[in-house]
Amino acid sequence: MSWLEPLSVRHQAWATPLRRPRMSNDEDARPGVSLTNRYLSRDGVPVIPVSGELHYSRVPRERWAERLRQMKAGGVTVVATYVFWLHHSPQRGEARFGGGLDVGAFVDLAVETGLDVVLRIGPWCHGESRNGGFPDWVQHAPVRHRTDDPAYLELVTEWFAQISAAVGDRFGKVLGIQLENELYDQPRHLVTLKRLAREAGMSAPLWTATAWGGADLPEGEVLPLYGGYGDGFWVDADAPWDPTFRDHYFFSHVWDDAGIGADVRRAQAIEAASGGPRTPSEEFPPATCELGGGMATAYHRRPRPAALDVAAIAHCKIGNGSAWQGYYMYAGGTNPGPDLHESHATGYPNDIAPLGYDFHAPIGEAGTLAPSHAELRRQHAFLSAFGHRLAEMPSSLPDIRPSDVEDTTTLRWALRSDGKSGFLFVSWHQPHFPLPVHRGARFTVSLENEVLAFPSKPIDVPPGTLARWPLNLTAGGVTVTYATASALTLLPGDIPTLVLVAEPGIDVEIAVSDRVQTVTPGLTPVRLGGLDVLVLPAETAGSLWVAEDGGRRLLLTDDELQWDAAGTLTVKASRPADVRVYDSTIGAFTEVAVPRSPAPTLQPVTVEQLRPAAPTVPVSHGKHDGRPSAPAPEAFDELAAVYRLHLPDLAADPAGDPLLRITWAGDIGELRIDGRPVTDRYWDGAVWAVNLTDAGYRPGAQVTLHLLPLAAGSPVSVPVEARARLAATDTQLLALDSVEVVTRSTHTVELP
Repeated sequence: MSWLEPLSVRHQAWATPLRRPRMSNDEDARPGVSLTNRYLSRDGVPVIPVSGELHYSRVPRERWAERLRQMKAGGVTVVATYVFWLHHSPQRGEARFGGGLDVGAFVDLAVETGLDVVLRIGPWCHGESRNGGFPDWVQHAPVRHRTDDPAYLELVTEWFAQISAAVGDRFGKVLGIQLENELYDQPRHLVTLKRLAREAGMSAPLWTATAWGGADLPEGEVLPLYGGYGDGFWVDADAPWDPTFRDHYFFSHVWDDAGIGADVRRAQAIEAASGGPRTPSEEFPPATCELGGGMATAYHRRPRPAALDVAAIAHCKIGNGSAWQGYYMYAGGTNPGPDLHESHATGYPNDIAPLGYDFHAPIGEAGTLAPSHAELRRQHAFLSAFGHRLAEMPSSLPDIRPSDVEDTTTLRWALRSDGKSGFLFVSWHQPHFPLPVHRGARFTVSLENEVLAFPSKPIDVPPGTLARWPLNLTAGGVTVTYATASALTLLPGDIPTLVLVAEPGIDVEIAVSDRVQTVTPGLTPVRLGGLDVLVLPAETAGSLWVAEDGGRRLLLTDDELQWDAAGTLTVKASRPADVRVYDSTIGAFTEVAVPRSPAPTLQPVTVEQLRPAAPTVPVSHGKHDGRPSAPAPEAFDELAAVYRLHLPDLAADPAGDPLLRITWAGDIGELRIDGRPVTDRYWDGAVWAVNLTDAGYRPGAQVTLHLLPLAAGSPVSVPVEARARLAATDTQLLALDSVEVVTRSTHTVELP
């Protein structure tokens, strides 16, 4: 498509008047919290919350505080967590809520960190857990599960009473409660669960339920929440990239996803209730709880989403009109014991790794930050700074839109506007089938009383572009008519600073009144009357952090930053730290004084092979419902190679927060300490990181690595790079490329 074919859009006003549902207004009202059919408001100000899933029972309690700070530094404002019945109650009458299962303490800590909390109380959760989170004694009970069967409700009533007792009076701090999960055809049962939860003493301004799969939800009783994954383990190993995944790389006003949970529905003979897509109700705004922050790895299918894959979906949802950005998972973890995972042996369509639940999340199982953390935190900084405006802006789709998910020619873009100002969103990325350069783009945006045409000359849009360009944005008494660089944040000051980030390969134009100027990105601002505009180079994007607590501040570093509700800054670095903060009074970045300490260390690990792998492993270890199954534990032990890892002394020093990094190739890896499995991984080409402190390593402990080869003809699906490596072998693939220990320094610093 050339620029002669118009890229035009007309602002569309809200289709329905502003409404305030009963929820949070007349029912479970809490001062300062109010829900409308367009947005959530806090203290009278519209907000767009960002929720991230973290399972407290899959993270060591000693790490909760750090994980919550890492989430906060990523721009997350709400932590969501499943309360897995399976983890808490191995037998009837026993309810364990101590140590790493202390949900009340977790709520306290989240609130202290400055985060809201959503509890997903089930009873059925899924979350890749055995029985969907039911303890075996519940799963095997002679009841009609997930219905209003009185015998089942008796069990649920006991469970809800146990949750309520554990959380106690902290429900006054809980923002939302999710009932059940992926329940498609029983709206009255959701009402019953809500009643039982209330009777048990639970309350929250928001009651939610998942709405995908055409779920039939009780009107007005629960806020419908949607999801969006760009790939998934729940399709067959030989399945192509499904349209239900591809849809999320386009702008649309359809929020349902018929693909999520489809395999479980099929296995349980459950049909999607409505038989087709459903947009949000007129009573509630479009909100999500499961945008793919990554993807779990099943044995038969092992997607590994790139950072841009994750960010593109989230970006599209904002452009679509999202009133709530919710990620699953945002932080990975480790199952708190053996045999707690979804598996073929327990009747599920998928074999999930028994222990490791990294999910390729922005915060991995080991607590390391994935590149998606940086991609998403820029979006979240934008929502924090401009969400109060954006929330009141409906989404409008362009006049010419892609014809279907195969369309790689028509530019993907959308407008959010109140008719006077707004933001233009461009998304030109998808995995698996790369997009070409889009040539000659020029936009025409019709607002209520004017038409904006920009940029001044056509531009080429490179693949990988995720843009959010401001239109008629006023700050410091200056109105920026348009800018072809993405809005990041707005820094306060006598002269405020609008911070933009350049798109790779796109010249930056800024128009104020009738004046259009081309700006060269850099680290110093351009003064436009009463407004400074700081246009940062595209290559700085991954190093940008915006702290909202203790006063909004812009920081630039390749190191990891964390902060809490007080704005106390923690720097974690695997090299000498280099952190800079922007000083708007002088219009420049200044160095942050980080204490000097012994340089972090990277040290190779001596590897001793104790036993070679079997000379030939089976191409298949069995099937379930047509899908390849993981080998049984005894088969794994018989066939896997065993290596002893001789770790250096620094591996046992918790002050260095040591990481074990394993670069390998094969089928399944398992790490054991003194014979006890501590984590595992299905190979997908990624580097495997293990936090040695969390894994329980102590001086003198024997650490063994068990690696199973992958047969050349294996039917499992692995990412294309891994598939190429497998294809290079004639027999079976097994390689241990490197093992190393990395330490990191941690410092709390004061900002100038």
